[in-house]
Amino acid sequence: MTEHTVSAVPAADDERLRRVHPLKAALKRPEFGAIAGTILVFAFFSVAASGTGMFSLAGILNFLEVSAQLGILAIAASLLMIGGEFDLSLGSMIGFAGILIAIPAVQYGWPLWLAITFAFASAVLIGWINGYLVMRTGLPSFIVTLGFLFILRGLAIGLTRLTTGRTQVSGLQELADHDWLAPFFSGEVFTGLFSWMAAQGWIATNFAGNPSVTGVPVSIVWWVVLAAAATWLLLYTRFGNWIFACGGDVNAARNVGVPVMKVKILLFIFTAVAATIFACLQVMDTGSADTTRGLLKELEAIIAVVIGGALLTGGYGSAVGAVFGALIFGTVQMGIFYTGVNTDWFKVFLGAMLLIAVLFNNYVRKKALEAK
Repeated sequence: MTEHTVSAVPAADDERLRRVHPLKAALKRPEFGAIAGTILVFAFFSVAASGTGMFSLAGILNFLEVSAQLGILAIAASLLMIGGEFDLSLGSMIGFAGILIAIPAVQYGWPLWLAITFAFASAVLIGWINGYLVMRTGLPSFIVTLGFLFILRGLAIGLTRLTTGRTQVSGLQELADHDWLAPFFSGEVFTGLFSWMAAQGWIATNFAGNPSVTGVPVSIVWWVVLAAAATWLLLYTRFGNWIFACGGDVNAARNVGVPVMKVKILLFIFTAVAATIFACLQVMDTGSADTTRGLLKELEAIIAVVIGGALLTGGYGSAVGAVFGALIFGTVQMGIFYTGVNTDWFKVFLGAMLLIAVLFNNYVRKKALEAK
């Protein structure tokens, strides 16, 4: 009886066990370019802004706060762009939401918490209308939300002038001091921790012995929480898979049972809600609402998302990339201030970064497709 043996394929030749070079694996990640860009920006300003206090505790919190405000919008915009859509009404929603908070609270005596709730409810409705119109009419989201960009800005200006005769509504600071919901959108957190660190001599104090930095702005907390939630949603949930599917190939997504209309409407609602969070943070911080708030923020959010690695065609990107895109934005904006460079050059930087990011993302996408 002859004994037959089956020759095994050497493990080294098995494609399933083939090692991928760490750099090649990193290049396939959407956020790789933004992370690399952040490192370069930090390295540049560590030299250019040396001795200015930019990287002191107070300076770090300054550029993190600027980054956080844009980052809140960029995270929502990144999910929508991965899903294959745009929301150009994002900036106008900020100004409109601020007015929806200020006018009822100041002019009609509503409790501030009720005015804030009203603004969020209105944001949900506007987001739903945007998403519904896009899905039902088949019009590009660029066109539908461009229309709402003008509608919301016009409503904000018209309602404010009709009610107050001006384009600003002030007097919210006093109301915020006695409201239970306002602290979620104003002030600082971890103040006790910072006082303790000052007592230990770990951070600087002023002449009265109080910490020079009293806490972390609440906007940074919102940024971190939303980033963590969006990352978890994209990477570990069925809904996250649906978002990628909708942006990658909407017909294929429908064929495999993805509720495309539901997904996209929810994403539009999320962008409107994120804009309202931004509006609440600004209103509580300044004690007033202004119809011009949020001007061009929709474009800045898109730039941050593209710098973060998302494709304009949808189906590719990450919330982490949007976080680093916003961090680059905030660091450069404050870095220019600390170094004393004319701030007019900031817009030049944004345009250049957008072009570089698009070119880099296109290169990475081609390499990723070639590797398949």
